[in-house]
Amino acid sequence: MKVGKVEKLPLRQIWKHEALDFTPWLEENIEILGGTIGLQLSVVEREKIIGTFSLDLLAEDRAHNKVIIENQIETTDHKHLGQVLVYMIGLDAKTAIWICSDARQEHINVINWLNETTPADMLFYLIKIEGIRIGDSLPAPLFSVICAPSQDIKEIGKTKEEFAERHKLRFAFWEGILEKIKGRTHLHANRSPTKDNWLSTTAGKSGLSYTYNITKDAASVELYIDKGKDSEDFNRQIFNALYIKKNEIETEFGDSLEWDLVEGRRYCGIRWNTNDSGLFDQNKWDSLQDNLIDAMIRLESTLQKYIKKISYDSFE
Repeated sequence: MKVGKVEKLPLRQIWKHEALDFTPWLEENIEILGGTIGLQLSVVEREKIIGTFSLDLLAEDRAHNKVIIENQIETTDHKHLGQVLVYMIGLDAKTAIWICSDARQEHINVINWLNETTPADMLFYLIKIEGIRIGDSLPAPLFSVICAPSQDIKEIGKTKEEFAERHKLRFAFWEGILEKIKGRTHLHANRSPTKDNWLSTTAGKSGLSYTYNITKDAASVELYIDKGKDSEDFNRQIFNALYIKKNEIETEFGDSLEWDLVEGRRYCGIRWNTNDSGLFDQNKWDSLQDNLIDAMIRLESTLQKYIKKISYDSFE
């Protein structure tokens, strides 16, 4: 059985002129492109005028959503990327298809970013076209997908957006706490707002810190114990030196505490939790911040004399 060899042809050998040859051919053979990306396309207009630009093909999908098709049978450039965005906005289109002979990595990155960050019903495709022939056959187009939207990509974009929103909320929450502690306690007075879900300051000894924590639906204050790498045994000894005073400490603090020690985990801590509100309960931030500051003041006031009595030399 004889098998032919695929020969790649220069695109300009098949279509000498992009606007006069390739675009009319694509208009007549739009189903080939549609089949490549899994969309049923029908052409509405060729050389659609948008301001001072001319869109190669305006099409519709099966649901009659507008699809813009921009042809560039050469390597992608910034000009055509800008035109794709102009056409999408100018025509209020849902789908953009950018056809090229080769794609620069920076343009691949942009299309992937657009698929991540735009709404779920906005779709961006970057398609490579090549000319091929087998033996003495007629030249034929070969479309391949470089970038395409997907549910996973949209979910990644949504997750990134949620993280960015959380960072903004955390910064605002810590900003509020730091403003409120002025005149009430010296703890954390030299700290700045952060996007992290914790805000810490030293408890006066190496490896010990007083820490505020915030999650989406809860918050806490704690004495965080961690002297760093390979310090699990050391941390445990510090914890146990305080744990033997558990009853006295909780009585002085005025509430029960969570004594957090897990086998095989390096850090440990002594924590007071509130589970009635968290980062996403913005209407409760004022009272939550006051409660956390009050609990932190009581925690430091209670623990400081016990911490001072701990001798690190006895652990070594």
